[in-house]
Amino acid sequence: MDLASIGGIVLGFGLIFWGILIGGNPIILFGDLPSFIITVGGSFAGMIVMSPIRRIVNLGKIFGVFLNMQVFNKEEIISQLVAFSESARKEGLLSLDDALNDVEDDFLRGGMRLVVDGSDPDVIKSVLYSDLDKIEGRHQKGIDFFGNWGTLGPAFGMIGTLIGLIGMMANLEDISSVGKNMGVALITTFYGSILANLILIPIQKKLIDKHEDEMLVKEIMVEGILSIQAGDNPRILEQKLYTFLAPNERPSGGGEE
Repeated sequence: MDLASIGGIVLGFGLIFWGILIGGNPIILFGDLPSFIITVGGSFAGMIVMSPIRRIVNLGKIFGVFLNMQVFNKEEIISQLVAFSESARKEGLLSLDDALNDVEDDFLRGGMRLVVDGSDPDVIKSVLYSDLDKIEGRHQKGIDFFGNWGTLGPAFGMIGTLIGLIGMMANLEDISSVGKNMGVALITTFYGSILANLILIPIQKKLIDKHEDEMLVKEIMVEGILSIQAGDNPRILEQKLYTFLAPNERPSGGGEE
């Protein structure tokens, strides 16, 4: 589980509550069910209108990706590809057949299977990049979902503000209703800002970060698979793959100093 993400959200709410209390206002003043329904419920209803029902049903899976602490060991992947290259040069591509059964990543295993089966290089390249496009498309849908929801949150906060102002203007002669309606007007904007800026947009940015990290790993795999198929020298392959990593991520002696 990505404890940093959860901790950031909890810290954000904690600082907001602390700011409320330090300002001398009781937190109970900031709890308003109609405002919550207008902002959270209304913005989610907008997402139901905007999105296919299957994406709404799979929202838990998308949120699970956000919570999942997936760490790619890029150095280990590079070492694995170099080992495949060395084995292929010494014993031939068919020698990799049994070793591929132990490869956990479906993308890497599928690509190497194409190499072992003797597929044409252009076919291998086309299949791998087509698979990458599909992965990127799936990831982008989840990223866009939270990005669009982050846009609707403040918008429905403004709708709640308008509702409160309309109610206040319609009952100006009733002094007792002015404070209540003004409270709804301000609290919905408050809820919309928190929903967007503390939850939805950060989730979107974290999904983007995880997507870029995974795509980098997939690009390393593609380069390695194509180089193995081409029969490149394992040492050249190793240096080529380490160029995908930042200098501080490279082991001493591997790639750039």
